[in-house]
Amino acid sequence: MVGHLRNVHLTEFKGYDGGVQFRRRKTGVNADNLSVQLDHGSGGRATHELVEQVFARAFNNRFLREMNDSALVDIRGGHVAMTTDSYVVDPVIFPGGDIGSLAVHGTINDLCMRGARPMYLTVGFILEEGLLFETLLHIVESMATAAREANVLIVAGDTKVVPKGKADKIFINTAGIGIVPDGINVTGHNARPGDAVLINGTIGDHGMAILCKREGLAFENEILSDSSSLNGLIRELLEACPHIGVLRDPTRGGVATALNEIARQSHVGIRLYEESLPIRDDVAGACELLGLDPLYVANEGKVLVCLPQAAEQEALEVMRRHPLGRAACRIGEVVADEPGRVFMQTHIGGLRLVDMLRGEQLPRIC
Repeated sequence: MVGHLRNVHLTEFKGYDGGVQFRRRKTGVNADNLSVQLDHGSGGRATHELVEQVFARAFNNRFLREMNDSALVDIRGGHVAMTTDSYVVDPVIFPGGDIGSLAVHGTINDLCMRGARPMYLTVGFILEEGLLFETLLHIVESMATAAREANVLIVAGDTKVVPKGKADKIFINTAGIGIVPDGINVTGHNARPGDAVLINGTIGDHGMAILCKREGLAFENEILSDSSSLNGLIRELLEACPHIGVLRDPTRGGVATALNEIARQSHVGIRLYEESLPIRDDVAGACELLGLDPLYVANEGKVLVCLPQAAEQEALEVMRRHPLGRAACRIGEVVADEPGRVFMQTHIGGLRLVDMLRGEQLPRIC
């Protein structure tokens, strides 16, 4: 199919049985510079060809094959969780991922933070005129792989094309739906004094991977994004510890901002321990070089967990058995003092206020 895109204009949809059949005709497209054109957003023949050749082929499932205006899906077994998000990351391909896999991972993880088991996604694309099909195919195939690995289906979508200069290559909007099993009640309002605060791994990897790529910074070891779907880890964690009160993914604004949100929602204080924060040496070094605080740098494969201390050890053991939780650790605790605020006990024993992010520390990272 990629070869067809490089050499022909595909004009007639003949059938769909796991693949797309087309009648071909020659075009004058430069095979070395095939790109999205405004006609691909017209709603006419070119739009249908783009959908059929690229999106329907990559996300192939019975819901998409119906080619209706919406998907009719089955939802049973608990409360329904829904979410939506938009992705404008720059660069669109970065060490450890790309905007496509990031969009799938991020939407799935938002559902997981309410204890839901993700099932279905929708996706909307804003494409800039001139976007290379090579780049688009890379992103779409990456999305398909991410969805398949997480066992979710992309069941509906939309595509728009805007003139060159009116967007930056590609923007993606997603929506997700999942089921929260009976007995699970996960919300930012459930943190209680005495709870332990856990995280499943190192802090700041995604944001620094993006920034280093964008700015052309090179280190001895390339910093990779932690972008990943957490639904497998969260499912195992909730099965072992169903009384977890809070799950939160520290994306934009980082760990510091996410914990401040929890503290305000639950009207509690949160105390961090600087010596317990898991930060890679290369990430810490890059942050120091650029004058950034790792606590405010985005993550895309991390989860903050607040749960009773009695369940802490079991939760850590479950996380450490999973590939995405091998570096899981306790980083703090929930306290009754200073409700709505987060403090960090420093290496020298003092306390430092860790406020919510003000301004934009790192633009366009998710």
